[in-house]
Amino acid sequence: MKIKDIFNGEKTVFSFEVFPPKRDNSIDTIYKTLDELQDLKPDFISVTYGASGSLMDNSTCEIASAIRNKYGLLSAAHLTCVNSTESEVRQVLQRLSESGVENILALRGDYIPDVAPKEDFKHASDLIEFIKKEGYDFGISGACYPEGHLDSENPVDDIKNLKKKVDAGAEHLISQLFFDNRIFYDFVEKVRIAGIDVPIEAGIMPVVNKKQIERMVSLCGASLPSKFTRMMSKYENNPEAMRDAGIAYAVNQIVDLVSHGVDGIHLYTMNNPYIARRISESVRSLF
Repeated sequence: MKIKDIFNGEKTVFSFEVFPPKRDNSIDTIYKTLDELQDLKPDFISVTYGASGSLMDNSTCEIASAIRNKYGLLSAAHLTCVNSTESEVRQVLQRLSESGVENILALRGDYIPDVAPKEDFKHASDLIEFIKKEGYDFGISGACYPEGHLDSENPVDDIKNLKKKVDAGAEHLISQLFFDNRIFYDFVEKVRIAGIDVPIEAGIMPVVNKKQIERMVSLCGASLPSKFTRMMSKYENNPEAMRDAGIAYAVNQIVDLVSHGVDGIHLYTMNNPYIARRISESVRSLF
């Protein structure tokens, strides 16, 4: 089943993101996480790419396959391209297809410091075009950036680039994290005006600790509203209170988004079943 097919207008889609364990951890740790996430019944689970975007790391494919074939849930495998050749990507597509994975989140990926990128793919739209050209029957999703991609010169160019992804074959979009819903609503209005009509899921990142959020914000450029920074300042030295306040903030974001008719919510679980469960149980009736 393709992810685009679950956006049928009958309900708001609710999905999760997980990531492969670090190289020095056993892959079994992710299965313990999935054991606990399974009964929350997400509409699908996406799996981020392996360490440093390494194409030789099979864990993304293995986990996405297990989600589909062992847990009986729809899965999507992240696939990056800027550090890969066409031949390498072709091998991964074959592996995913043979493993029963039906959906791909196509991404440019991050540049690796002190490592020259390959020349075959410069943008996610190039990867999407390549997947289509290779003839595989994958559902293809793309990423979108409510506050603009860090490498975009301006918001207009960012939306033009997003339109290229959709025109190339992206059937569904997942947003980068954000903490101010007004930014997301403004973004969606602009992309609809630009003729982008595919489903857009809002990416929600619960707060676990101040350092983690500051690191994420430095990587993606998301802005922090004053009520969010006040929360971090008040509870930064109280881990349990920070966790509970972060869960409450995420729940409030989700309630507001669903009431505004968002297509879907994509929850960045950070492989933390406790947080995913607390949030899921708080908003279950909305979905």
